[in-house]
Amino acid sequence: MTEPRIYTVSELSQGIKYLLESQFRELWVEGEISGLKVSSLGHTYFDLKDANSNISGVLFRGFAANLKFDLQNGLLVRVRGNITTYDKQSKYQLMAKEVVPAGIGPLQLAFEQLKKKLQSEGLFDTERKRPIPALPQKIAVVTSPTGAAIRDILSILKRRYANMHIIIAPVKVQGQGSKEEIAQAIKDLNGGFPDIDVMLVGRGGGSMEDLWAFNEEIVARAIAGSKIPVISCVGHETDFTIADFVADLRAPTPSAAAELVVKSKVELAANIAGLERRLLQSLRIYYENLRGKFRRLAASRPMVNPLVLLERPTRRLDDAVEGLFYASADRLRRAGEKLNLQTEKLKALSPLFPLRKGYAIVKDVKGKAVKSAAALSAGDRLSLQFAEGKAEAEVLGPSSPAAPGPAPAKTKKKDGEADAPRQETLW
Repeated sequence: MTEPRIYTVSELSQGIKYLLESQFRELWVEGEISGLKVSSLGHTYFDLKDANSNISGVLFRGFAANLKFDLQNGLLVRVRGNITTYDKQSKYQLMAKEVVPAGIGPLQLAFEQLKKKLQSEGLFDTERKRPIPALPQKIAVVTSPTGAAIRDILSILKRRYANMHIIIAPVKVQGQGSKEEIAQAIKDLNGGFPDIDVMLVGRGGGSMEDLWAFNEEIVARAIAGSKIPVISCVGHETDFTIADFVADLRAPTPSAAAELVVKSKVELAANIAGLERRLLQSLRIYYENLRGKFRRLAASRPMVNPLVLLERPTRRLDDAVEGLFYASADRLRRAGEKLNLQTEKLKALSPLFPLRKGYAIVKDVKGKAVKSAAALSAGDRLSLQFAEGKAEAEVLGPSSPAAPGPAPAKTKKKDGEADAPRQETLW
């Protein structure tokens, strides 16, 4: 009986590797990308999967540089490559050499991806777009110096405005290095010619591949960063590029751009004539309005009889004077009544007021008022103040209220009786 062959692990791995690589030397695989990773060396690792299976794949940096679009998770692609194994892990994988979208072409996919990216950054927003000068004095053109586009642009500009100052920045408009030249020319014109009024960037028609330089991100960002307003004029009317969306204005063709940027003398003359007509019409209407106002003013009552203007102010002045007079008189009357009242109060408080009723003020030689007869003695000199005038008197001694005469006889006081009041006559 023949002994079975014993393989080492390395021999088995090498055998599997040989079988896979010889059997699946070159093939196309369609699947959905997942687990996408890019290493620091630029190699791209991913998984391709469908509803039931999954296979690992790698796209080395040299092949990845040829991609026209960005790989993304969830993208359905077709990958060309061969199957190989990684010996140390006994793991097979798809070594990719080419990747294309399964639905749309790679250029269209790249176009849509960059468009979405720049739009999300706001580079397409109308708010950031600048107006194109109506009468530019200096124009720059970024295009091929040998193409039909430059000939058309120069012919139209010369016909419309022969004295226009034109600066041509010659660049490649397709092929290797074209995107870098276009972007650099835009930057150089901004740095070296800040007095340029407007810039035309474009080329004539062609396939999507021919126009691709104007779909590159470096060109789009150069246009977006330009301080000079930019008109994009790439291809034919049906062609749209990323440059069209970023530029301040899109022209369908280079010839249309030249017509847009410079108005013809006939157009300018027609515009001026139209403005002249509108101005004259406005002046005529304004004049008619003024004349109507003047007529109405001339026929008005104040103009016919100017004294009418004084009627209302005079009436208001009379009313004011009359109101002031009555208000002042009333105030004076109330003030007089108040003064009389206060005067009567002061009179009532005056010590001279009782004298009018027949009373007198008695004062001694020192000028002090005598308040009691008991304070007087015979021979005292007194001063009497009457309501009208003064008099002097001398105290004679005790007397009766009757006329002066001998003192009355004293009567005997009964037991228990009080002494009779003493009576004295002052004068």
